[in-house]
Amino acid sequence: MKDRYRLIRYGRRSGTFYLHDNETGQRESLETKDRKQAERLIHARNEAVLLGRQNLQVARVYLSVADPQVKNRTWQVAMAEIIKGYGEGPTKRRWQVAVEQEVFDRLRNKVIVETVADDFKSVLNQGTVSTNVFLRRLHNFCLGMNWLPWPILPKKMWPAVHYGEKRAIAWEEHSQIIAREANPERRDFCELCWHLGGSQTDIASLHGEDIDWENRTISYVRRKLRRRNTQPPLIRFGPEVAKILERLPKQGPLFPYLITVRAGDRATEFHQRCQGLGIKGVSLHSYRYAWAERARKAGYPERFAQEALGHNSKAVHRAYARQAKVNIPSLDEFEELQRKNKIIPLAFESFEAPPAAASSK
Repeated sequence: MKDRYRLIRYGRRSGTFYLHDNETGQRESLETKDRKQAERLIHARNEAVLLGRQNLQVARVYLSVADPQVKNRTWQVAMAEIIKGYGEGPTKRRWQVAVEQEVFDRLRNKVIVETVADDFKSVLNQGTVSTNVFLRRLHNFCLGMNWLPWPILPKKMWPAVHYGEKRAIAWEEHSQIIAREANPERRDFCELCWHLGGSQTDIASLHGEDIDWENRTISYVRRKLRRRNTQPPLIRFGPEVAKILERLPKQGPLFPYLITVRAGDRATEFHQRCQGLGIKGVSLHSYRYAWAERARKAGYPERFAQEALGHNSKAVHRAYARQAKVNIPSLDEFEELQRKNKIIPLAFESFEAPPAAASSK
């Protein structure tokens, strides 16, 4: 096997010896003019490379006994396995788009167990926030499948994920969009997003059977929570929402067209309308932030907002942590409103709430 490093010298007899890397072409001073010492240093470097290659080959032999595919499994194989595991749906689509990023070409055909930290750093330095997020998931997937004997990058070495700041849509902006929208289905869709604060996919997927007109409630399972078999909350609606619902079908999908449209296409249509009105920095998801901030300003209890938007909703956490300014009512005023049935208590199946009058004792 050809040595990786060779010895060169600048100057005929009194010059300093240098190490020349035959693979990269780089040179490094050995800081000595003694030939014997320089030759020992070169020999040590070549010996270290040789032992490293031999140790890697030995490790491959041991790994191949436990997993015959370890020598051939590339990152492209791991990507395909992740996509295959998601069946059909928006998550699968997101993965398909993510792994098509050009920056992943640096890893795509590389054997997983031969990947080093510099390979990941190169991809992360050239990539975006999405690259960082999906490469983390891909790395953790391979660790979980035992396709990697150890982490390529330790947790502390991963760059922090910084998402762009999102803001709530203002009432004036929402009013402009509604006034400009000529399509009644899209207009009613935006209206319900404003009043219910649901995600665009959940609102577009509402059916007439989700509405209980007798008790004036809407109940639906959030798309993200369908696999968890969670009990959906009953969201009571008022006169404004009732007017909107009366215009919509009483059975089947409330939005027959929008339910068939991909989430990305609905977002694009909304963005185009905002551009036409000169509205910047908002998306359909901004309705969730608007609902949460309105709830916070109104003194709406956080547990109610969590039930409505989801306990892990970033909109709730942001609005109730720091964003929305609120004039907090006194507890006496809050209890008085509850006694007058102006505040709807949250009922839990595990216990029966005490009568409102008891709270004043």
